[in-house]
Amino acid sequence: MSTRRGARRRADASGPPDADAGTEALPGAGREAVTAADARHVGGELGRAVVTADPALSDEVVRGLAEVTGRPLGTGDGARVHIGPGLPELAEGERLLWMHSTWAGVDGLLGSRSPWPREVLLTRTVGRMGERIGQYVLGWALADCQNIAGFLRQHQGRVWHRLPTESAEGTTAVIFGTGAVGAAVAAALQCCGMSTVGVARSTRTRPGFDRVIAMDSMGETGGAGGMGGMKAADAPEDGAAADGEAADDGPVAEALARARFVINALPLTPATTGLFGPRLFAAMEGALFMNVGRGESVDTVALGEALRADRLRGAVLDVLPDEPVPATSELWDLPRTVLTSHSAGVTTDEDVLTDFRAAWRSLSQGEPPALAVDPGAGY
Repeated sequence: MSTRRGARRRADASGPPDADAGTEALPGAGREAVTAADARHVGGELGRAVVTADPALSDEVVRGLAEVTGRPLGTGDGARVHIGPGLPELAEGERLLWMHSTWAGVDGLLGSRSPWPREVLLTRTVGRMGERIGQYVLGWALADCQNIAGFLRQHQGRVWHRLPTESAEGTTAVIFGTGAVGAAVAAALQCCGMSTVGVARSTRTRPGFDRVIAMDSMGETGGAGGMGGMKAADAPEDGAAADGEAADDGPVAEALARARFVINALPLTPATTGLFGPRLFAAMEGALFMNVGRGESVDTVALGEALRADRLRGAVLDVLPDEPVPATSELWDLPRTVLTSHSAGVTTDEDVLTDFRAAWRSLSQGEPPALAVDPGAGY
């Protein structure tokens, strides 16, 4: 009988386990079929399962997990249920039944075991991440409208001069990703009278958004890696976008041209890798770009070119392709840009326990957990 809490294995080098960026579950097909089958299988084995936790998790989380499962961690003679940021080390003959990630982003986990075994359920932790990221985005948006950076510079120079400011009411925010986090960001911005436009795979209505448009509708103006058109490696053949000219018009391009703020809140998948490239940035006309999704979704070279060409008002980057960003990185020198060390959506102990408890309850009742991951979709 094992009494291990689990062996830690880092699953994602893009950020610390307590600060994984929020990710959005965009509309997709096949999810119910996957999670329903997992729920029946996993739920029937929970009674004998050996539940373990990553050694880095706090004593409070360990005690809470024991309370949820009704037994000390590491006891039992069945398959393994593990809670942590990465996959556990399995003993010979041991079988993993269910992996509950303490992070919202699971691209690192899926990448560490590809293809993901169909018989292993994967769930994730979101908690109140959407609320926190919404406040983060709102804070930077209001700071930009009120010219906080300009006033700070004046203060340092002991200068008394009235600077131009503007109201957030009536401005437009385009948010890529309409899942729980994207919806929370939209709701926060709406509180200040902003118009919110969501970009997703389909145009289904989502809370917090005034309207939702499909990424496919951008056609040839899609970024270097549109969600339904070009792949991440594709580049404009005629070089127009690289010269700062937008390609064919479409609903997404039109929205970007009017946007005061553009926010990425997408998960990292093959379709979203490099999504924000020359073509998407060329469609923007003075927006403040914020990335609270995943660093690899942004072509930082194209971002720098857009900033220097004044296609963008500025950028706030909470996630970067390689973290931590070294002091020697040129990213620190991007004009009108702030890096915030992957801190927008901190995951708390309460988040982990709340989401694991909900998943355990659903599985015990033979139902798929709300935060079950579809490995094929990547979220």
